[in-house]
Amino acid sequence: MNLLLLSHEDLVEADLAVVRDHRLYHIITTQRAAVGDRLRAGLLDGRQGSAEILALDQQQATLRLQLEEAPPPPLPLTLVLALPRPKMLRRCLSMVAELGIKQIYLINSYRVEKSYWQSPLLEEEAIHRALLAGLQQAKDTCLPKVGIRRRFKPFVEDELPGLAEGSTALVAHPYQESDQRVSLPLTDPALVCIGPEGGFIPYEVDRLRAAGCRPLGLGPRTYRVETFLPLLAGVLYRHG
Repeated sequence: MNLLLLSHEDLVEADLAVVRDHRLYHIITTQRAAVGDRLRAGLLDGRQGSAEILALDQQQATLRLQLEEAPPPPLPLTLVLALPRPKMLRRCLSMVAELGIKQIYLINSYRVEKSYWQSPLLEEEAIHRALLAGLQQAKDTCLPKVGIRRRFKPFVEDELPGLAEGSTALVAHPYQESDQRVSLPLTDPALVCIGPEGGFIPYEVDRLRAAGCRPLGLGPRTYRVETFLPLLAGVLYRHG
């Protein structure tokens, strides 16, 4: 945890916070902090800076906040991701937050197993925890927004064209050649659709292209989604 991430519920005054949960355990056992130490801290969806420990025991830590810095700039990328298998989902959500992606849509696809949609990791609290882990790792405070879309066709036909407007819209999956009209790295916002294991089926690729997405390939290798995400961000925005 590179950033002690606080919520408004932790505040007892505008510049005073108290923590009593797993973050207290981390302060004591991992950071081995003591009264008078300053920790890197931030307020969820707010500014960041330092937190001075005013009091500390096994029940709680009282912190004086000095939060004057803006969070790091977001990556101008909207991610449309076919729902991955549950054991990958948590890692993918944390990575999305870590990379600075602020908008992600989890969508259905022909090759997405129906059982994936029953995973408890899709519950709001589980998603929130995974995103917080990524923010704390990357020293960011701005929480990504996650949209869940269980029906492919209505999303692609009714929502995707509007989301793609004003962006470089791309569809990436193992069987698609790169469109040479896409000049990389990008300087404008992008929207990228990533398929499930095995990729989108041809019908889905056709629908995505009809919605304005151009094909993007990243070479002959087929990657797991958690490998592909940082690779994609690095290719699209090399200085990001």
